[in-house]
Amino acid sequence: MKITRISPLVVNGLRANWVFVRVETDEPDLYGWGEATLERKTRAVVGAIEDIAAWFVGRDPRDIARLVDLVKKDTFWPLGMIGSSALSGIEQALWDIFGKSLGLPVWRLLGGQCREKVRVYTHIGRGVFEGALPGDKTRYAEGAQELVELGYTAIKFNPIPHTSYETRQDAVRHVGELLMAVREAVGTSVDLMVDLLGRPASVRAAIDYIEAMEPARLMWVEEPIQPGDPASLRMITDRIRTPIAAGERLVTQKEFQDLAACKAVTIAQPDLCHCGGLLEGTRIAATCAAHGMGVAPHNPQGPISSAVALHFAVATPNFVIQEEMAGCVPWYFDVVRTPIRMEAGYWEVPTPPGLGVEVDLKEAKKHPFAPVEQTLRPAVLHDGGFVTR
Repeated sequence: MKITRISPLVVNGLRANWVFVRVETDEPDLYGWGEATLERKTRAVVGAIEDIAAWFVGRDPRDIARLVDLVKKDTFWPLGMIGSSALSGIEQALWDIFGKSLGLPVWRLLGGQCREKVRVYTHIGRGVFEGALPGDKTRYAEGAQELVELGYTAIKFNPIPHTSYETRQDAVRHVGELLMAVREAVGTSVDLMVDLLGRPASVRAAIDYIEAMEPARLMWVEEPIQPGDPASLRMITDRIRTPIAAGERLVTQKEFQDLAACKAVTIAQPDLCHCGGLLEGTRIAATCAAHGMGVAPHNPQGPISSAVALHFAVATPNFVIQEEMAGCVPWYFDVVRTPIRMEAGYWEVPTPPGLGVEVDLKEAKKHPFAPVEQTLRPAVLHDGGFVTR
């Protein structure tokens, strides 16, 4: 079996353009799909897919570890986030082909079944209006209630403003009150997570906000500072009671090893569309397990990414919970048929061979690439006019 062609397909998902990857083989009707979505970098990722495709064409798609290693070493320059995202989409498609060739779901190939169902969470507003909210406590509370009515038992949101090295106490107090409003709206049986998105510019500013939110008893706070500084994350961990999650903007296993060695976080969040794909994702998960850390993959992307995450979750012993964004656009499940079925806040274990996905090319053409509006850009400016991060 040989790879004959690799081609990207861009589908607009409003908050991001989804980058799907199709890998074709010389076997009749045997091909695979993956996803390489990287927000605000669509055309760069498409170009990277086209650049590295030559390392795959003519080779056996089932030799996944060898092909990934070849691309990483023979392309000379480090792949970085853009190149690694392109590689991730291709790598996922190889697993899809491998599973289809054997008539087995991908989770079987990753080590087999570790759980009977997969717990999931989503964002207030499904990521559509959330980042633009002006701190409206009522709207956040109502948004959380809507998700509970849909069956979710865990919810994430990001009410933290872009902050410089110091905090304004009125802003800190408001965030604390907003968290309690949401907690009162959903009760104690629903887990809440808050994503700080690295918006605080200092350890001190991050701690101020986290301490104000702690009465709401959060499952975790995410990315309290900008990525790449495990020592500062450990400083925060030592000062607060709430667990910390981080890792969506890390790429390599080495970066996660550094994070784990510092005991800086409780939950690691590799993104399977950015870290190199499923094989690297399992290696990262194993590294985290050796250091007593759980994994909750980052996944605000499209439907193929969610299917990939589902298979990863089924087969990963230290998996905790899965992010998903199924309601972000009405055509989410029209463009791609997936094996995802949710019941009472959990995904069912998939049974179709491969990833179990199929793209409706006719439907996909209805949603071509479109520039994503940079709605958050003014928010990064401080009152004094300077950029806060």
